[in-house]
Amino acid sequence: MKRVVVGLSGGVDSSVAAYLLKEQGYEVIGLFMKNWHDEGVTISKECPWLDDSNDAMLVAEKLGIPFQTVDLSAEYKERIVDYMFNEYERGRTPNPDVLCNREIKFDVFMKIALSLGADFVATGHYCRKAETAVDGKPVYRLLSGKDKNKDQSYFLCQLSQEQLAKTLFPIGELQKSEVRKIAAEQDLVTAEKKDSQGLCFIGKVRLPEFLQQKLQPKEGDIVEIPASEEKFQLETKEFQNKQEELEFMSRKYTYQPSEGKKVGRHQGAHYFTKGQRKGLAVGGTPEPLFVIETDVDENVIYTGQGKDHPGIYRRGLFISPDEIHWVRPDLKLEADEEMRVKARIRYRQELQEAKLYQTENGLYVIFDTPQPSITEGQFVAWHLDDELIGSGVIS
Repeated sequence: MKRVVVGLSGGVDSSVAAYLLKEQGYEVIGLFMKNWHDEGVTISKECPWLDDSNDAMLVAEKLGIPFQTVDLSAEYKERIVDYMFNEYERGRTPNPDVLCNREIKFDVFMKIALSLGADFVATGHYCRKAETAVDGKPVYRLLSGKDKNKDQSYFLCQLSQEQLAKTLFPIGELQKSEVRKIAAEQDLVTAEKKDSQGLCFIGKVRLPEFLQQKLQPKEGDIVEIPASEEKFQLETKEFQNKQEELEFMSRKYTYQPSEGKKVGRHQGAHYFTKGQRKGLAVGGTPEPLFVIETDVDENVIYTGQGKDHPGIYRRGLFISPDEIHWVRPDLKLEADEEMRVKARIRYRQELQEAKLYQTENGLYVIFDTPQPSITEGQFVAWHLDDELIGSGVIS
């Protein structure tokens, strides 16, 4: 009998994953990850991880499987939280959920599971795994979840072949409604429980408050850049070579305070991210203001009116060589190769038509249509049909 360790989070998805595996004849062990207890950085008045670990324990009891809690907060602080603060300080916007999967669930947690004699680790992610053979060797494919509205393959875009080989996604073929139905039929305490919306590790956290505990407030100007600004006028250019064209299409706009007008004050450019609308506290404009760029060195936030402001959109992005990751190394591009893909730059975004261009100095992703709020530090993931084959950190 194969042994599977399930990451029981105290939510409905992992509860049903554990139930299904037991039904399929696996020996199932439930493990709850405690990822946070730094009293120096308070997360919220409520303590969601306690409720969650209780619910996970009740589910394990109901299913008649062994259960234990593992404390990964030291690794979490070092690999996720410190990284997050560091990225925000640099004016980038990290994605802690993607990192949490790569660094914690499918690394630290997986190693603990394997040390317990597990053959596999299972999670309640809405995605699927398939196997194919390349040159006679098994190659694992990461596929979108059948529930298009809940597909979570994006959060797993940094997984490796070694990690996928040892992973099971029991609910990937199901719709969310079916998962809830199974939980209700089995009388699991999590059947009606709401999905958690917080950061992957700390539940109900408000990011600005979290950041303010480590990154000091620093007053600065909010500057509005008019949509009529000369740099936004479409120019037709002759390019000497492909590299020059790629650089042009993926360039980001830079601004000076003199190009716009001061419309307000903020408490720190590092608390804001591109495309953000809330929290600016500037009124009196015909259309709402959106952040189009942050300058953490000069501590200035640049904004534009309306979600169609040209400063929000870009055709392409660049990934430096050390930030490129192929889930399918056998499909990796070599220098001067290109590939048609579908790509997304954030979770839940519809997949967009795009082309990858691998150059000597990195990878360019050029979209058929301009994309809003391409944000440094976030992940771009690319697909062939419903298979996620690679990803990278936006430079």
